[in-house]
Amino acid sequence: MEPLELVPGRYIGEGQPCFIIAEIGQNHQGDIDLAKTLIRRAKECGADCVKLQKSSIVDKFNEIALTRPYDSEHAWADTYGCHKEHLEFSRDQFLELQNYARDLDIPLTASAMDIPSVLFLDEMGVPFIKVGSGDVHNMPLLRIAAATGRPIVVSTGMSDIAWVSRVYEELSTAQDPPTPLVILQCTSAYPAPPEHAHLRVLDTYAQIFPHAHIGYSGHELGIHVTVAAVARGARVVERHLTLNKTWKGSDHACSLEPHELRELVKAVRCVEAALGSPLKAFQPSEEACYMKLGKSVVAARPIKAGQLLTEEDLVAKVADPKGVSAQRLDDLVGGYLNRDVDEDESIMEADIL
Repeated sequence: MEPLELVPGRYIGEGQPCFIIAEIGQNHQGDIDLAKTLIRRAKECGADCVKLQKSSIVDKFNEIALTRPYDSEHAWADTYGCHKEHLEFSRDQFLELQNYARDLDIPLTASAMDIPSVLFLDEMGVPFIKVGSGDVHNMPLLRIAAATGRPIVVSTGMSDIAWVSRVYEELSTAQDPPTPLVILQCTSAYPAPPEHAHLRVLDTYAQIFPHAHIGYSGHELGIHVTVAAVARGARVVERHLTLNKTWKGSDHACSLEPHELRELVKAVRCVEAALGSPLKAFQPSEEACYMKLGKSVVAARPIKAGQLLTEEDLVAKVADPKGVSAQRLDDLVGGYLNRDVDEDESIMEADIL
């Protein structure tokens, strides 16, 4: 599968670094200055992209949902609608944050929570559109997002394989040309228990969705599961970012603070380097150990020049000087040496006829 340019100049795919999204979501508390701080910290930590959430409140919720009392410890207002309005940035504020991120040289995008928000993000010119797990079942929204021609990143929480397969078919085969697609394994629990992460789903997705890139959106505590997802083949990972896990808001507890995001980026890059090549080969860093502990072929007993070599004539030892590698011992059996060799003496390349 060809690499996908998810943001300008940054590709995902085989041989490419994992793309790390810092999900600000609504952890900005409705404060644009706090949002800017989070964007800056994401950049400083090495994230590849920052992501917000965009909603048109009346298009995302019905009237009863908006007017119901909201007495949660995370509430910013007495009704759910006013609470959500407090956390929603205006068009001008979104553009201000986009310009701020551009000045910092980090791409900014958002999850579209309804169809007007898809159209707004397309108008903004975001590099890709995120569709969260709450809209993975919203086929009209997915179709309109696909129609923008932008890459679509879809989280698959609260879904089963049959539905995810339907989304894949709709976006990868029903569209002409197919939508550039990233499918993220996700468990929609905040925080998600590690035993519910099911990272082997990444293998399943890679096998049955050959025209999509595969990734992971994590809501677990800590970084270990996300790092394991990269080792399992995730080409995109997404984690929430906060400045303080104890702040009011349902996402803060399962978010990463900046020092954790920095450690995640460092760990992911280490894992990528460690994955290396599928070809097993002697490594340059092993040279010192080989020179100290690598065994050579030595004479198990005195050997005369021209004498037919048997297995009993040869033994592998750590020897000085270092001679023919022990891995060639079997190859020497049945051959000859061109000089007499004493017992326990190294056999050198120049000794072999």
